[in-house]
Amino acid sequence: MIERKKYLDKLIRKKENGLVKVITGIRRCGKSYLLFKTQISH
Repeated sequence: MIERKKYLDKLIRKKENGLVKVITGIRRCGKSYLLFKTQISH
């Protein structure tokens, strides 16, 4: 598994600022997993 701590920390820090976040990427690159981790990390 690839560690994406940098992106996860950035998303968590900016989670409550009221802006919409858009996560893009190719299929099966971990976009849904990253969003799931932001829900359980807060």
